Amino acid sequence: MFIQTESTPNPATLKFLPGLTVLENGTADFPSSEGTDKSPLAARLFSVSGVEGVFFGRDFITITKDEATNWDHVKPALLGVIMEHFQSGKPVMLGDVTGSGHADHNEEDAVVVGQIKELLDSRVRPAVAQDGGDITFYGFERGVVYLQMQGACAGCPSSTMTLKMGIENLLRHYIPEVTEVRPVAI
Repeated sequence: MFIQTESTPNPATLKFLPGLTVLENGTADFPSSEGTDKSPLAARLFSVSGVEGVFFGRDFITITKDEATNWDHVKPALLGVIMEHFQSGKPVMLGDVTGSGHADHNEEDAVVVGQIKELLDSRVRPAVAQDGGDITFYGFERGVVYLQMQGACAGCPSSTMTLKMGIENLLRHYIPEVTEVRPVAI
């Protein structure tokens, strides 16, 4: 098994590509070690000193380290954990990971919300996934779209510019009701 790595725009985050499917459906975000009882792989990755966050996409794993940790010191241990896990045949997640990647909303703005989610799914999420992250829709209120950045995109120095210059401009262009995009920190 050969695991490739890619740098991301976030210097604290590295994208690991094991060359096979990590999650069949959806994504899984572990911004801390809480909740890792749902994922044997996430629990093992957090056992490596310096790991602060783990994110699973369809064919990648994004790992965020703390400032004091050097990638040269932690990367071999992470590669070993990932390789051992996939060779063991154990599941990445216990239970099914499903969902649209967006919070559910029953709103009077259902048509606008549908348009926002469609643009995010077709144009934004694939691009963000290339950088080792994801973006989740959290709401639309009085012209403001609320989004959460995940994986490599959470805490990335360029995430504010991505939200304002990229996503906000795209949504405002196609959906006149959108006036602003704001991040949601969870």
